[in-house]
Amino acid sequence: MEIKLIGSSSPHIRSDETTQKLMLDVIIALIPALAASIYYFGYKAMILVLASVISAVATEYFCQKFMNRPITVTDLSAVVTGILLAFNLPAEAPWWIAVIGSVFAIGIVKQIFGGIGFNFLNPALGARAFLMASWPHHLSGGFIDPAIDAVTSATPLSIIKGAASGQLPSLWDMLIGNIPGVIGETSAILLLAGGIYLIYTGTIKWIIPAFYIGTVAAIALLFDAGNLSYHILGGGLMLGAFFMATDYATSPITDKGKVIYAVGAGMLTMFIRKMGGYPEGVSYSILLMNILTPMIDKYVKPRVFGVATGGKKNEK
Repeated sequence: MEIKLIGSSSPHIRSDETTQKLMLDVIIALIPALAASIYYFGYKAMILVLASVISAVATEYFCQKFMNRPITVTDLSAVVTGILLAFNLPAEAPWWIAVIGSVFAIGIVKQIFGGIGFNFLNPALGARAFLMASWPHHLSGGFIDPAIDAVTSATPLSIIKGAASGQLPSLWDMLIGNIPGVIGETSAILLLAGGIYLIYTGTIKWIIPAFYIGTVAAIALLFDAGNLSYHILGGGLMLGAFFMATDYATSPITDKGKVIYAVGAGMLTMFIRKMGGYPEGVSYSILLMNILTPMIDKYVKPRVFGVATGGKKNEK
């Protein structure tokens, strides 16, 4: 009997994981922080999340319908983008800011480049940068302080930078999220718990969060040791490190590339925090490293099996 070896096209390694399952894990990981944001900021946070998610899903549907592409709103990626965008908005932002941001995130940053997997920027952060440039007073003009139930501009990082006056909150308040800021900065410990869940389920690797947070911590220890805890627990570091810097489409493929990407994001974050005009640098640092990801993938890649260094075939 003749035995035939049939070689099919790639991929040869298959998995039961789907985009929907991966996105569902991300949503599950975000639920504790989402619950905390509603607890601290009330119905305003819920309105922003609902407006952002509904707009993101609707924009994805109509873009795909208009472009005659398969309708993939059930993969939940638009839902994740909507939640993450809302997490980058202060509770005092009007609902239409969330709507415009979601339309920009899905229609411009994602679908115009081909949809999921083809976007070169994180959609939620791309939309945040657009909103910050267009309506800065709505994104940085005032934040609700849950501790005193009042609007203030004195976030922990702005106090450290000297951009606002006020008393720094306790580290316990920083940990649980009882501080002024965007709604996604609710609780460092809950964001950390969600990140650990993503690592445990294999949704993300530990490399980017560990090296990103580690780089920020190392630089803060060298140049601002007295505020080390505030640099780690404050701002969007936890949210960015676990939920946005790890985006599959906009982060490097190889482990070595992920290290370079994460260290670069950490350095840029601290550079902006210490030297730039904004007290926070997470979103811009990730966006800048998103742009560099193709170059990192080009120069940091494993050697092709059977080919020696220099491109010559290994004849052994």
